[in-house]
Amino acid sequence: MKLSLEAIESRHLLRVGDLAKRTGKTVRAIRLYEELGLLQPSTRSSGGFRLYEESAIDRVQWIDLLHGLGFSLHEMRALVKAWWGAGVGPEAMGQLRDLFQRKLNEAREAVRRYQQLEKELENGLAYLETCRVCATPSTAVNGCVHCSQDHGMKQEPALVAGITNVQKPPGSGLLRIKDIGNSARPSAGTSSTSSLE
Repeated sequence: MKLSLEAIESRHLLRVGDLAKRTGKTVRAIRLYEELGLLQPSTRSSGGFRLYEESAIDRVQWIDLLHGLGFSLHEMRALVKAWWGAGVGPEAMGQLRDLFQRKLNEAREAVRRYQQLEKELENGLAYLETCRVCATPSTAVNGCVHCSQDHGMKQEPALVAGITNVQKPPGSGLLRIKDIGNSARPSAGTSSTSSLE
């Protein structure tokens, strides 16, 4: 059934553009959600335009929430499809539980990686802070490779070492991060040439 303008206004239905504005999405994004079966229009106007209930705003916010938690649109579609295709409640809940557990494991791994990055950045900044009072400020950049200044740590952090620790001929490839962490600062007259295998 197609609705007149008066009926649309009386039911507080939203056109696709209004829904996009209210949710901060583009019309294209709203249409993609619809194509994937994540969002359904309530009806159409007499002119053939899609119309949505106010509850569509909550639905778009749910999509946003899952997206922010690392769910792809295709995973969301599979989730909805699996839920309604499960047939019985316990089976549907079991599938949902498995998916949430997998996402929780992924989130914990991402947190671990970010904590490692945070530590590397903190160590790098602490190391570089001592460079503000360089004992030989007029030294060329390659002098930093053999720096004798006390930086307060046994070895430069991996992020700094990736730049200063390895001297290699052009075209020799990239330095492997595991080599950065395990290598010591080259002594004068020596160089490290670890490259990507």
